[in-house]
Amino acid sequence: MQQYNWDINRADRTGVPEAVLCSSKSVQQIVEIIDLSITESRRILLTRLAKEKFDQIPSLIQQRLDYCSQSATAILDKVEFLDNEHKRVVIVTAGTSDMAVAKEVARTLEFSSIPADIICDVGVAGLWRLLDRIHEINTYPIVIACAGMEGAIFSVLAGLINTPLIAVPISVGYGVSNKGKTALESALASCAPGVLTVNIDNGFGAACAAIKMYNMFDKLRGNQYG
Repeated sequence: MQQYNWDINRADRTGVPEAVLCSSKSVQQIVEIIDLSITESRRILLTRLAKEKFDQIPSLIQQRLDYCSQSATAILDKVEFLDNEHKRVVIVTAGTSDMAVAKEVARTLEFSSIPADIICDVGVAGLWRLLDRIHEINTYPIVIACAGMEGAIFSVLAGLINTPLIAVPISVGYGVSNKGKTALESALASCAPGVLTVNIDNGFGAACAAIKMYNMFDKLRGNQYG
């Protein structure tokens, strides 16, 4: 077996867990990492795990994985948590084509036991759709927006809410949309202040930023009442 140097203290050190990026790994490497994690009784999050690779994983290991084909993520030994508190994270998508990345965001948050809501298909091509939900969106302290094409929702939404906006450019579109680069440049060039931007299709990175914000809220709340 190949030697894997797992960063077991990452969650304690940074607030976010180490995850397994599967897109550039062979099925054998993925299986070895899962086997090692099972041996060490460690939960893991696997990202960019294509259905073709998941199908090649031995069935006994598959049974330990909670797999989501839409987001291409899997959770080893998923832990159910009570979703009985007001959610502090909302994921907003411009269109239904952005849902794969939005689900990666939600699954990464779920792995860290943070519940999130998704508000889908409220892009600015029909601005009334976003305006109909803006009061609801403003009740969340953490807002993540996923959009491809020209990424116009980043500036529009950031100008309507009183919280930071985490922008996730999506590689949805054609022609000059250029596989998400136009949406990325739109987010970076936004005239609306308070837009924090991650890389194209980086739902995992957006979720990690939200997790750190969420953890900070808990610290502040603890200092207030502790």
